[in-house]
Amino acid sequence: MPSSRAPIVGAILAGGASRRFGSPKALARVDGVRIIDRVQSALGEAVDEMVLIANDAALFADLDLPTRGDRVPGLGPLAGIDAALRWAAERGAAGALCVSCDLPFAPAALLREIAARGDATHAVVPESPRGHGMEPLCAWYPAAALPAVERALASSDRSLRALLAAIATERVPLEVVRRFGDPQVLFFNVNTREELERAQQLARRTDAPS
Repeated sequence: MPSSRAPIVGAILAGGASRRFGSPKALARVDGVRIIDRVQSALGEAVDEMVLIANDAALFADLDLPTRGDRVPGLGPLAGIDAALRWAAERGAAGALCVSCDLPFAPAALLREIAARGDATHAVVPESPRGHGMEPLCAWYPAAALPAVERALASSDRSLRALLAAIATERVPLEVVRRFGDPQVLFFNVNTREELERAQQLARRTDAPS
């Protein structure tokens, strides 16, 4: 008998301009595999359906994913989450697991953990030793947060940190994140050519036989 549960959906956020990288960073290869293919593979193991959030769909045509652009391009990751949640709402989903296209090492098991904690009422964000202590570009957002996202887009502060302060948010504790690996590696993102070289080094170390 077919399941009547709402689909668990995921979104790859690939709408950035890659200005620091100098070309579309999602198409750069780490250990021979494009970063966006790594993200698609991991996210595909955690969700039922995926959407690609990109403002240049032609760049990613070979992924064979439904694609949405930002309603208003140029407003950063918040606009990508807006597009992802609108797609999720159309699909009858409670929200979307949103993952940036520049995270080559985010594992499927961690993404499943985040998705399992997600529901229609609150965001789920993993804690991290980096940045502001959390990873909002590897997180679950509820479709119910759309009004808050719209208000944030219309405000002067479009940071994801400000959005998360305005909605109900559960943090995945750092000790739980560490069960899936070193957070410094799991959340390593590629924005520059130097970071791509570092990612190559991490991939060689991670893939080396023990």
